[in-house]
Amino acid sequence: MKLTTSQIDQLFTFTRQHFVEYYDLQTELVDHLANAIEAQIQENPKLTFDQALNIEFKKFGVFGFMDVVESRQAALGKKYNAIVWLHFKTFFAVPKIVLTVAMISVFYTILKVITIKEYVFMGFYMVLIAAMFYEIYKSHKTRKNKKRTGEKRWLFEEIISQYGNFAGIIIFPFNMMTQTFNHSDSLLSNDFGIMAVSFFLVSLSLFLFIIFKIIPAKAEAYLQATYPEYKLEKL
Repeated sequence: MKLTTSQIDQLFTFTRQHFVEYYDLQTELVDHLANAIEAQIQENPKLTFDQALNIEFKKFGVFGFMDVVESRQAALGKKYNAIVWLHFKTFFAVPKIVLTVAMISVFYTILKVITIKEYVFMGFYMVLIAAMFYEIYKSHKTRKNKKRTGEKRWLFEEIISQYGNFAGIIIFPFNMMTQTFNHSDSLLSNDFGIMAVSFFLVSLSLFLFIIFKIIPAKAEAYLQATYPEYKLEKL
């Protein structure tokens, strides 16, 4: 016996009621429950759908789905992190490395010839920080709205948002660098220091671009390919 669409929807509701909040985790759990229920009813046709579901749920023990959700969340998290880092590595293939070196050279030349080096550095850095906090705020607002309206939430999107929050550590290098500007031996007073600052700013710009633009786009493509519901949600 194959479960009906209505019964599958009931299983999704059942998993949400038992604190499985991410749709990609719900999908795996619903697939497991559906197969188990179909097998039970095949073996004992007198069982109703609800009876088979209760029997199957009791197999998860007193903690319900908690243990299996933790296990699958860790497995999916590991898989998603691997996807993120794969795109990180492929982004730095030879053509992009050449572009990165060119960007560093341009920034080095600009800092080399102008006299207000510290102001240019601090201005550019503040723009990056403002952009970072804007993207974090936008991501937080989107997740909050999804939770409030009951829209599907995805573990992959949650992991990506955590990478965005991690980007906040860029504030600390800024504090250390600005301290050096108060001394005569500022980082920007010699060629080596200018090159180091240029490398830092370009690398930071690329890091933020990958975190907030490249990875979310790749994640969206992956989710659309893996879960048709995600594509429908975006229409």
